[in-house]
Order: sequence, then C-alpha cells, then structure tokens
Amino acid sequence: VQLQASGGGLVQPGSSLKLSCVATDFSLDRHAVGWFRQAPGKEREGISCISFTDGVTLINGSLRDRFTISADNAKNTVYLQMDNLKPEDTAAYFCATEARYFCEGLEPARYDTWGQGTQVTVSS
Repeated sequence: VQLQASGGGLVQPGSSLKLSCVATDFSLDRHAVGWFRQAPGKEREGISCISFTDGVTLINGSLRDRFTISADNAKNTVYLQMDNLKPEDTAAYFCATEARYFCEGLEPARYDTWGQGTQVTVSS
C-alpha cells in the first residue's frame, strides 16, 4: 500500500504550490484522504481531508482562506492547493488515508496509511 506525495519545493512568500498525492497500488474509493504537515520541532498538524465517497471536506480553520483540497477520482489523486504561502508554512507535507468513507477528523492518529512526504520551504 503506497501513497506518493509530490509538488513541494522552495518558493517565495506569496507564492502558490499545488501538492499531489496518488495512491499507486490501491483505490482511494471508500477512503478519506487527509493532508498534514510537520515543521521541525513541532507536532504533526492536520490541514484538510476529503472523502472520495461524497467529496465532503474538512479543513483546519486557520488555513481555510489559503488552502484548498480537491480530488480526481479517475486519477486516484488528491490535491492540496496552497496560496499566499508564508514562511510559517515551511514544513514537510504528508498525505494519509483512513479506511472510512467519510472524514471524521484531522487528528493524525485517525489515519493509518501514510505517504513519504514532500518538503515545502517558503523563504525570500
């Protein structure tokens, strides 16, 4: 079971990035998929979740204005659009799934399959 996150990089403040998370050997149908991030010395933080069953999403309220999650069922892929990036967004970004049809929360402990992460660095 593998999830592959990609799309990170080094960008300037105010820039945008779109991260992708693809499941390579299983279908995301009947799963909820979340995005998380972890900065050095900090706990892993839930960003957003989307259900492949009904498309309903959850999002961390503090990021609602700048981050958007979406999914392409045909491509078995979840995206995280990040706009107006700030230095405090610098972190490793991870996607993960939970074997439930719907998003029930953004606590990392709910999710049982994790990708390897992609680094986002926001710096001038």
